[in-house]
Amino acid sequence: MAVQINPSILSADFSRLADEAKAVEGADWLHVDVMDNHFVPNLTLGMPIVESLSRATDTPLDLHLMIADPDRWAPQYVEAGAGSITFHAEAAGAPVRLAREIRAKGARASMALKPATPIEQFEDILPELDMVLIMTVEPGFGGQPFLDVMLPKIRRTRELIAKHGLDLWLQVDGGVSASTIERCAEAGADVFVAGSAVYGAVDPAAAVRTLREQAGAAIAAAPWACDH
Repeated sequence: MAVQINPSILSADFSRLADEAKAVEGADWLHVDVMDNHFVPNLTLGMPIVESLSRATDTPLDLHLMIADPDRWAPQYVEAGAGSITFHAEAAGAPVRLAREIRAKGARASMALKPATPIEQFEDILPELDMVLIMTVEPGFGGQPFLDVMLPKIRRTRELIAKHGLDLWLQVDGGVSASTIERCAEAGADVFVAGSAVYGAVDPAAAVRTLREQAGAAIAAAPWACDH
């Protein structure tokens, strides 16, 4: 299974975002958190910054929309340069229609679930998606501690992906670090968002490589990957 490490620009120095993006160009994606102070109690960057980042780096942008009314805004973020768009199940009015619209515009469509939102109720729409994001913290702020109680949910999601024979990426976001990434990988994740674990390191690019190696070794030994 291919391991993907997506550094979160939320943990970078906002005064020098172009340089911070270039510092992790060995990563698979650059994870960009868009928050509107409505769906979550925080306000971060928006459309103009996404457009600028897309011009400043060759690393594709993985946008996580923590916003109200993603049905309206998500397609516009594809046009702004995002290669993957994640909307929240709790915020989308018509998730299947939205996923299809995102895909039709040329980006990957992903759906995120807050910690308290069960995956089972969305089983039927998994084939409409390219990725599922299981939040391992409450969305809204970086630097939160990893919620171990989310590991069973990651396992259940992986089981549903296998049940339907889907080529679906399983991303985790929140508290992912050298001390937690192996547990996430063993549980079934293969795409990892890491913020402070990357941008808090002396060498962010080396941190990306280390996390990829850790996750790769854990996946190689995981029963779910061996049976894939």
